Parts: sequence; structure tokens; C-alpha cells
Amino acid sequence: MQVTTLHLQNFRNYQDLTLALAPTLNIFLGPNAQGKTNILESIYYASITHSHRTRQDHDLIRFEQPAGHVQLAFSRAGVLSRIDIDLPRHGRRKITLNGQPARPRDLIGCLTTVLFSPEDLALVKGAPTLRRRFLDSEISQASPAYCHELLTYNHLLQQRNTLLKRIHENHSGIELLAPWDAQLAASAAKIVKKRMAAVQKLQTIANEMQRDISGSKETLALAYENHGLEEIMIPIHPIPEFYEQPDLGSVTENLELWYNRRLKERRPLDILRGVTSVGPHRDDLALKVSGIDLRAYGSQGQQRTAALALKLSELAFLHEETGEYPVLLLDDVMSELDADRRTALLAFLAQEHIQTIITATDAAYFPQEDFGTVYRVKEGRVTKA
Repeated sequence: MQVTTLHLQNFRNYQDLTLALAPTLNIFLGPNAQGKTNILESIYYASITHSHRTRQDHDLIRFEQPAGHVQLAFSRAGVLSRIDIDLPRHGRRKITLNGQPARPRDLIGCLTTVLFSPEDLALVKGAPTLRRRFLDSEISQASPAYCHELLTYNHLLQQRNTLLKRIHENHSGIELLAPWDAQLAASAAKIVKKRMAAVQKLQTIANEMQRDISGSKETLALAYENHGLEEIMIPIHPIPEFYEQPDLGSVTENLELWYNRRLKERRPLDILRGVTSVGPHRDDLALKVSGIDLRAYGSQGQQRTAALALKLSELAFLHEETGEYPVLLLDDVMSELDADRRTALLAFLAQEHIQTIITATDAAYFPQEDFGTVYRVKEGRVTKA
């Protein structure tokens, strides 16, 4: 997977920018607030169809301009493709893939990317929604079917919550919940099955990454936590032979029945609150080092190492699932890592020959010898060093 060229018009602070990117390391250097992150954001946006910094597309358009445009050419398995996204300040955006109209969901998985920003260092100690988003983004890029199922689940969840509020206000009858519960339970079971399978694969990879980054001092254990489902929660140990691998098909069937039962049991509480209290939208990913729950008790160094290990394991997971490494986007992460972690990260990237776009404020974070293609960024202008 490789981005070959990027063309931006009136995107953030870029009036007109065309970049030809190197197949390995691309380093964008410059002071803060010059436009380095905007380059990463445009690539991520073309890949995922949303920004990691804003929910409003009009925020991406250059100040006082009526529209913006992102054009990105990339190579996958030797096949060249092109994504174009027109961003009008008013009205709906227009997306084309190889010149043909496309929906946002059509782009998911076409160009796979992994973004690691300083905000992701909160992946371990932050709210469960961050870890769910991490899993969902990773699986969606490898499986468009999962992305579709996630959209289906979120739609069903929204409809059920609306109905709960109507019942609470005596505008609808409680008997109307049954068909929604059946659909929600079936969709929830499919999502949890995919998440459990992904966590199983991530476990071995993330543990190896944790050991490499920590100098073999730490092992990382992952477990998928079903909210309120401790009796069949699947623990996953860094040494696989400690546990007999579960039959995920059987687990999913049990989950569907369990969700149906729990949704019915919790109807009075859900009606009172107007929200659905059980489902994959409430689940979490547990992370432990030497038996210590990193979310609550890990040191800052352990948490940062685990966050980096998770992101690097995402690279390996997508490589295993799709046959190619995704494009890695590192936004000002070097300043947040100590020297040992920076060295470990750069050694990994050099070894695997992964196309990487890195932003940084200081060239001292990188080896003195020739290390990738370097660009200087100043006030929305990019020059090759």
C-alpha cells in the first residue's frame, strides 16, 4: 500500500499543494501551526472519509473559500487508483473513486491507514469509547462487511433509543420493543464475534511489540470485555497454550440469546433512562502488564508503550488480513516518546519498509545519516529539504 501523489486545493491552510511521496519514510519538519498535521489529516480523511480532528467537513475548507478539494493517488497490489473528494462549504460533498461516484462506505478498505497522534497516547487510560473506536476502525478497514454491520447496529440502536423515549412519554407501547430487540441482539452478536476474533489475533502481535519496545521487560495481555457478560468473557493470555481457544460460533449463538434476554430484562431501566444499557456499544478492551490493569494502575511509561504496541500491532493485523501494510501516519509522536521508544519505533519502520508519513518539530529526533525524504513546512508551503 502506497500513496504516490497528494493534491490539495483550499484544504485547511493549503491553497494549492501537490506532493509526490516517497515509498518509505516521508518526514515533514517545521514549527507548530504551519500545516504539517493538515497533510496527514487529508490522507486519513481520504482513507476513512472523516477527520480525526473535527466532525464538520466545512472546518476542512480554507478560510473564506467556497470549497476545498482532496485528490489522492495510491497503489495497492500494483494497481493504481485515485480518490477525489469535493468539499463545498454548503451542500453535500462529492466522492469519486477512479472517476466513478462513490459512497463513503465504498472507500473503507480501499486505502488502509493507521494514524498515531499524541491523542492516541490516551488510548490505554482514556474512556472505553477510544478503545472501541480503535477496534472498529481496524476491523472495518480489513472487512467492509464489518463496517456495514456496525452501521446497521448503530442505526438499530438509534431507533431503539428513540422508541424507548416515546414509551417513557406514553406515546408508544412497550410491546413494540420486541422486534427491535431481536434485530439488535443478532447484530450485536455478529459484531462481538468479529471483535473477539480480532483481539485474539492482536494479542500475540501486541505482546511481541510490547516486549520489543520495553526491551523484553514487559508482556502485554489483552481481553475483550463484554459489558455485563462476565460469565462468558473471553480472557486472552500472552501465552496461548494457557487457554483453550473458544468456539467463536458457539459463543456468538449464546450471545444472541443472552442479548435477547438481557434487553428484555433491562427494559424498565432502559425506558426510564431512554438509552439501551447493554450491547457492544458498552464493551471495552482490557490491557494488563504483569497482571496489572494498565487502564487504572499502569505507569505513564507503561501506558505509552502499550499504546504504541497497539498501534504497531494494528499495522501487522492489517498486513495479515489484507496482504499489504497500511500507510502509517505519525503526527508529532516523536516528541511524546523517550529516546529508547523512538529508537525502537524507527528501527521497526526501517526493517519493515512501511510507507510512513511523519510530522515533527525537530530533526534531532531522527538519525543523522540519510533517513527518508525530508520536507520543510512553513505557513502552508512545503519544500523538499
